[in-house]
Amino acid sequence: MKKQTDWWRDAVIYQIYPRSFADGDGDGTGDLKGARTRLPHLASLGVDAVWLSPFYASPQADGGYDVADYRAIDPMYGDLADAAALISEAHALGLRVIVDLVPNHSSERHEWFQRALAGDPAARERYHFRPGRGPGGSEPPNDWESIFGGPAWTRTKNPDGTHGDWYLHLFAPEQPDFNWDSPAVHDEFRSVLRFWLDLGVDGFRVDVAHGLVKPAGLPDVGASRQLRLLGSEPLPFFDQDGVHEIYRSWRRVLDAYPGARIGVAEAWTPSAARTALYVRPDELHQAFNFHYLNTAWDAAALREVIDESLDSLRAVGAPSTWVLSNHDVVRHRTRLGGGLPRARAASLLMLALPGSAYLYQGEELGLPEVAGIPDEARQDPSFFRDTGQDGLRDGCRVPLPWARGGPSFGFGTGGSWLPQPPEWGGLSVAAQTGDPDSTLELYRTALRTRRTTLAGPTATDTLDWLEAPDGVLAFRRGGFVCTANTRETAVRLPARPGELLLASGPCDGGAELPGDTTAWWSVRG
Repeated sequence: MKKQTDWWRDAVIYQIYPRSFADGDGDGTGDLKGARTRLPHLASLGVDAVWLSPFYASPQADGGYDVADYRAIDPMYGDLADAAALISEAHALGLRVIVDLVPNHSSERHEWFQRALAGDPAARERYHFRPGRGPGGSEPPNDWESIFGGPAWTRTKNPDGTHGDWYLHLFAPEQPDFNWDSPAVHDEFRSVLRFWLDLGVDGFRVDVAHGLVKPAGLPDVGASRQLRLLGSEPLPFFDQDGVHEIYRSWRRVLDAYPGARIGVAEAWTPSAARTALYVRPDELHQAFNFHYLNTAWDAAALREVIDESLDSLRAVGAPSTWVLSNHDVVRHRTRLGGGLPRARAASLLMLALPGSAYLYQGEELGLPEVAGIPDEARQDPSFFRDTGQDGLRDGCRVPLPWARGGPSFGFGTGGSWLPQPPEWGGLSVAAQTGDPDSTLELYRTALRTRRTTLAGPTATDTLDWLEAPDGVLAFRRGGFVCTANTRETAVRLPARPGELLLASGPCDGGAELPGDTTAWWSVRG
């Protein structure tokens, strides 16, 4: 049993994208009641906590990441009573609950922004309003581009109908960025933290944690350096040092509550060393390891990013996190190439590493990215603003299959908001449960083995690399050895590592390791 104070250091945390997890009222859209009914699946899977993507009141211009009211539930997901019931039932099942927090921007429908558009000076100070450049202020204030394509600025109209100032939105125009130079913004978000902590949540995943603070003067980027997607190149509107004082303030709020409540940074930074700054002892507890997520299925590259991650985070006393899929990227079964065998091998490698692991809903079923979604069914705002942009996110957000058949394979009685492939019945929870060769049972066994072998008070935060052929990763953690063959063909290990505990594919337990296969071994001495 993990200590109450350090449960998060080696936790396995499962991401629920509420709209696509389970539908409790039959309207074709997932909701909190549906998620609550499926919590036993997560308990039986063996995860330690769930993280829910936003369910706040929102016009849904960007899947709920445009929040109109941070203290209310959007009616499509239920109400505060449903949220309280989910938290209570999760706790009864031994699961902690982490909720998304979106502090970089609000919805344009947020009360503050509506007041700002009406001319309220105090409200305007809470966002970035600037006069335009060029004749009559007709050009944006600088050259920043939106993550979703096009300018990061939209021009307003004055109450009398004339053109007004421009406002900043690093994402969609419906998502104006907060101005964190405003003390009112700081006060509001500390209040929001306390509201949800009082309701019983165990932590927050901080959306765009690297984006809150903008540089003085909002300088141009330069056309040659513009990026359309979140990435690792230094940019003036990301990863400013000023964000860290915000998280020190939040840490004091978190530490005032019992039970080790945590903060998790979604921070896209230029290096692992920069990521480590977000998890210093007086800041947040974890930060997503996007450097690992973006690494190809290549032994040398993986070893380099694993070492860099562990070394950087060890320097600040924080655990590393490992993640392969989420609601913003192509599912790793598809992204890594090699199909399901490679995805299973990558999952076992990730779960063997020291630190905490994040799973995205459906990866335990081996779900692929859904390609060929008709244009008329698309919902991702980046699709409408920049057709053909890499990384369209609808394909990883298709609702989960729970049953072999039915109108939405058990997702709900009213169909599903994105079309499910007809073959998904064979990948459903019902189809895979009890099948020892299924991906679901592989995950269940892996998490059980991880809990008994690699996690808890005796867990080690380090690993020792072992001699291995080219294309193979081999490391030891105490009495545990992991070997991962990233090649497509079988290789012969220098010796049989020990007693075979688990393998991602057919493996006879000898010294030969098949291609695209990870094996776990128990060793003595």
